[in-house]
Amino acid sequence: MGKQTVDESSREPRLSSRLATHRWSFRTRPLATVLPYLGPAFVASVAYIDPGNYATNIESGAQFGYTLLWVIFAANLAAMLIQSLSAKLGIATGHNLAEICRERFPRPLAWGMWVVAELVAMATDLAEFLGAALGFALLFHFPLFVGGLLTGIATFAILALERYGHRPIEAIITSLVGVIAACYVLETILEEPDWGAIATHAVIPRFAGSESVLLATGILGATVMPHVIYLHSALTQHRIVPRTAEDARRIFRFEVLDVVIAMGIAGLVNAAMLVMAAATFHARGLSHIGTIEEAHRTLEPLLGPLASIAFALSLLASGLSSSTVGTMAGQVVMQGFLHRTIPIWLRRGITMLPALVVIALGLDPTRTLVISQVVLSFGIPFALIPLILFTADRRLMGDLVNRPFTTALASLLAALIIGLNILLLWTTFTGGAS
Repeated sequence: MGKQTVDESSREPRLSSRLATHRWSFRTRPLATVLPYLGPAFVASVAYIDPGNYATNIESGAQFGYTLLWVIFAANLAAMLIQSLSAKLGIATGHNLAEICRERFPRPLAWGMWVVAELVAMATDLAEFLGAALGFALLFHFPLFVGGLLTGIATFAILALERYGHRPIEAIITSLVGVIAACYVLETILEEPDWGAIATHAVIPRFAGSESVLLATGILGATVMPHVIYLHSALTQHRIVPRTAEDARRIFRFEVLDVVIAMGIAGLVNAAMLVMAAATFHARGLSHIGTIEEAHRTLEPLLGPLASIAFALSLLASGLSSSTVGTMAGQVVMQGFLHRTIPIWLRRGITMLPALVVIALGLDPTRTLVISQVVLSFGIPFALIPLILFTADRRLMGDLVNRPFTTALASLLAALIIGLNILLLWTTFTGGAS
């Protein structure tokens, strides 16, 4: 498939004056030069600090202290590689992953992939919406159903900014990521963790029995979020138009920087979640803490009201941002596979219904989060394998084609992640974890 002819006026910003002067401007105004390229990875990074991560990280820290901290950093490195490939696909081809799947695969397979992608997006959105609703409930002591309604209103308001272009949405998402990070900086200050143990367990792989292996599998197996693989390629495909091979390489270098910064922040936030649980719960013998509600309820008597407020606020910011991103990803998936879209407010309304039903039925939010992650794991091969195949195709990617080592590393990573998710599914449905 060759590059698609596009209307240059529909893409922003233009390259004529921007890329031609980068070498000079980067030396004199490095921040001003980099800023236009930052944003897509921050939107994608939200999926790595969504409410589904809270339960896993809290349970890992409460049960095993700092032991599994290295898993979070290893998983974060994997996320950086995969999101870099997704960004590169959009830059090199001018298409997103869903569009290329439609063009390159048989139509029945493409339709089947669309169905899987939609189910995964809905399952992911269920977890994210529930997380935001729970954040409202914990922070303001509202009933959970009222929190759900407020979540719907808030995400409608954020998504309405899309009519003004990508920058307002990126600014809101980045600000919410900043809120999450700030809350966990505060948590870290309040809890006074063991920095020596953190330094040791961040780099030395270690387990503490079969249950810790299972939790590590959960952390690694949930590394790849299929919906943001599709979304990240869409966020870069029309952002800045490369006119030469050198332009494309330069744009990609800046996007890699975007990925490293955004995913680095996400990794540190995930690590801070585990550190909080280790320093607060495990250190006091409270290894039974396993749900988000228990963690919030226990923080106040241990660290004071400020700690519990920061925890609830970070959960709210995580849920709102990730729910917004999930809705955006759903639009990309439908447009790419079917060349059709529905109004974004209608998609938001449809995808919030399952969460409101779960809340109305009084089902356990944390358990629902876990089940949604199981559904999500089904969709990983359908996004990850095509991504690796396409980015390794020189006819499609041109000078941005993967190096053989990159393809081999990504393939090994894909096999590991898919294998871990199969293990998670097996233990979930057979009780292998007990």
